Amino acid sequence: MSKAQDPFYIVKEEIQESIDKLQSSFHQWERIRPDDEERVHLTKELLANCESIEWQVDELDKAISVAARDPSWYGIDEVELESRRRWTSNARTQAGDVKKAVVARKETGNTASAMHRELMRLPNSHQADRSNLYSAEDNDDFIASESDRQMLLIKQQDEELDELSASVERIGGVGLTIHEELLAQERIIDDLGNEMDSTTNRLDFVQKKVAMVMKKAGAKGQCMMILFLLVLFIILFILVFFT
Repeated sequence: MSKAQDPFYIVKEEIQESIDKLQSSFHQWERIRPDDEERVHLTKELLANCESIEWQVDELDKAISVAARDPSWYGIDEVELESRRRWTSNARTQAGDVKKAVVARKETGNTASAMHRELMRLPNSHQADRSNLYSAEDNDDFIASESDRQMLLIKQQDEELDELSASVERIGGVGLTIHEELLAQERIIDDLGNEMDSTTNRLDFVQKKVAMVMKKAGAKGQCMMILFLLVLFIILFILVFFT
């Protein structure tokens, strides 16, 4: 089976595209200020993408384990199996490194934000009155902003789930196609076996008939038959090459 038809390489290409997008988003995330709302949203998106990639790699590992039970049936060898295991391990490491970096910086950012909030809660006689005046308005703005951000996050997660569902459907379609091809090849092999059995039976019947005729004809009859066939061969030779 060529690489273009092998389900492993089809899924591998999709996962590699997801990893490339993940790393690109991670580099963009690193350039954003920790207190920026965009960074908060992008953090959740990165973590969700890491979880998705790790799940796909786990499923691919399961398929490799199934193929390892009988590599010859799937047309692969131990070298190819080891190469596939190394790729899934590398892909899992890449996604895991991004996830660890995001989680670590997220916790650091949360600690810094908590300290900042505690400092802001200290009494300040010069700002107390002004804070009371705008607190209600600020709360309303924050609630509205948080609601919009949650709706946007839910929409993006729905899109990611749709993409994941489409990938699973494509993998299932490829597996179904392979199954149908195997069934068709099995039917062809069965038909060929039946034809060979039929031809063998007919050949045995002809051989028995010839042996019976030769036995009945005796030595003289056999010589006459050989002479007749020789004359017939000469006549056919002359007709084919000299006419």
